[in-house]
Amino acid sequence: MSTRDPLVLQRCEDCGAWWALRPYACAHCGGTNLPWRRSSGAGEVLARTEIHRAPDAFWRAHVPYVLVLVRLEEGAVLMGHADAGIALGQQVQGRAITIDGRALLGFEARRPP
Repeated sequence: MSTRDPLVLQRCEDCGAWWALRPYACAHCGGTNLPWRRSSGAGEVLARTEIHRAPDAFWRAHVPYVLVLVRLEEGAVLMGHADAGIALGQQVQGRAITIDGRALLGFEARRPP
């Protein structure tokens, strides 16, 4: 399991909390047994923004693009790219995407079962 996979997070073995920011210890219980686990990638859009003024030449070639904050079912909140039609409160599925050779986290609308 590669920690470069955008959906691989740390999970506290003591209390079950999930962490995206590589903590030294769990903020819920103080546990330090935090192995890497693959999350489901499923979650809900908490915030979205459409970028029109990119920070550098690479991203200027891709404007406009959408960034979202997603609360995963496991509880961790991640930021990633999304299609323009993604809305607040929408159920999404995370996946690894590549934009001009850069590996990134992307979210797409989750399809009903």
